[in-house]
Amino acid sequence: MIRKFDFLVALYIFGVMVAELMGSKTFPLGQIGHWHLTASVAVFVFPLLFTVTDVIVEVHGRKRARSVVFSGIIMVALLALFEVLAVHITPSARYASQEAAYDAIFGASLRLAAASLVAFAASELLDVLVFARLRQALGGRGLWLRNNVSNFVSQLADSTIFLTLAFYAVGASFGSNVSFLLGIIVPYWLVKCAFSVLETPLVYLGVWWLKGERSEKPAEALEGTPA
Repeated sequence: MIRKFDFLVALYIFGVMVAELMGSKTFPLGQIGHWHLTASVAVFVFPLLFTVTDVIVEVHGRKRARSVVFSGIIMVALLALFEVLAVHITPSARYASQEAAYDAIFGASLRLAAASLVAFAASELLDVLVFARLRQALGGRGLWLRNNVSNFVSQLADSTIFLTLAFYAVGASFGSNVSFLLGIIVPYWLVKCAFSVLETPLVYLGVWWLKGERSEKPAEALEGTPA
């Protein structure tokens, strides 16, 4: 029998790995004025990651959620290190013809890998903090509000940190960098916010689902209480 919390953690790690391994592909969304809206395929899983941590904070508390986030951060770091190792290993003669494609897919630059790791760590920890503080301030009410506010704030941090670290041009002027970055940060953040709103019912479903397991355990077996 699969424990619900274990499944939730596995789902979280799945989302982290999908975002890291497959997030480099972008697709067009449309156009607003002079903005051509595009998004990474990771936009489908990023709101899920924040939803999972919010559910864990709601049911098991901030400490447990932070532990899950730190585990995800370590997995991202290990993945980046293994990618460096994998792309530098000399291929066998049979695989040599596929090596260029392999390196193109998994050989992300160190700058992009570092930007992704920093943005992921900062945004996930910020999401847990904001959600927990709002929960305390509102006395546990307004789950939909706490979920979306924490997601909006943390996803803005994620988009801003990653895109700035990854694409800030040192040789260009500050003004041109700001203009360029705002042109991609704002639309991308708005898209992620829209997906966050659409996934709000999943927070209620997840809390109800996870509390079912929590209520089945004896009190002494429960670790942590909601912050």
